[in-house]
Amino acid sequence: MVDSWERARSILEYAEIPPDRLAHLRPLTGGTYNTVEELRLTDGSRYVVKVAPDAPGLRYESRLLVAEAEFYRGAETAGVPAPRLVALDDESPVLLMTACSGEPWDGSLTESERACLRTELGCQVAALHRVTGTAFGYPSGALGPLAPDWRTAFTGMLDAILDDARRFAARLPRPVEEIAGTLRVAYGALDGVTVPALVHFDLWDGNILVERSAESVRIGGLIDGERMFWGDPLAEFVSLALLGDIRKDEAFLTGYREGGGRAEFDRPALLRLALYRAYLYLIMLVETVPRAMGEGDIRWREEAVAPELVAALDEIEEATS
Repeated sequence: MVDSWERARSILEYAEIPPDRLAHLRPLTGGTYNTVEELRLTDGSRYVVKVAPDAPGLRYESRLLVAEAEFYRGAETAGVPAPRLVALDDESPVLLMTACSGEPWDGSLTESERACLRTELGCQVAALHRVTGTAFGYPSGALGPLAPDWRTAFTGMLDAILDDARRFAARLPRPVEEIAGTLRVAYGALDGVTVPALVHFDLWDGNILVERSAESVRIGGLIDGERMFWGDPLAEFVSLALLGDIRKDEAFLTGYREGGGRAEFDRPALLRLALYRAYLYLIMLVETVPRAMGEGDIRWREEAVAPELVAALDEIEEATS
């Protein structure tokens, strides 16, 4: 059995922080993949340690902590509130980062607070997207080296999740080969993306921390950047409007445009958005198998996520027929 205290002292030492300063350790819940713990030191400073699991997962999930570290470097460059990278031990693998203030976004916000925060979030996401890389794809190398063009990178990402679906015999609303054929006809729309931008790709409410004060609310940090890749900024809009339509989020889009982001929804953009929705929803359906999710979680995904995958596929078929 792993000794969490010993592991925490080890990563502190790796980061050249005296391990005897560790005063308190507690597990953090809410994640579905990595083990996450908060460390409090004797001087009151707070850190978060994240440990990758040993169990086999989806192909893109190899060396996820490398991608997360890359996201935090990019967020610091952009001046966006997020954990700051302290140390990454890729051999262990263990990631140490600073802790952000705030609690995950929830339903307690008023409509006024929500609109204000979504506008703030839009500005921050636009700042993230101004951070660019040298090539496209996952920086972890999980699917091979970064690609010189977005079509090569993203079609490789789709091929990987479809291979995972076959390998794990995942329950999908349509046969894998039929899904692959539908996606393939929209690949030409990917050629319009020429700059590899920093994309978090998992900015659902649970990964957005909200900091409250007596006078106001603000975003305390964007966390869990492990699904980060270099690619099309438009892909970000999928998790930001999970199971919904980002075009209806006027507050977010106002902030995004005010922050310098481009949010245009012409035919090529809508085709790309349908591809990105299909990709995320395939991940959400296929990962139920290697993560051994319970029947309740599986049923929710089949009832809520699978129809959205079908809708994205239908949109591609209608737009390309």
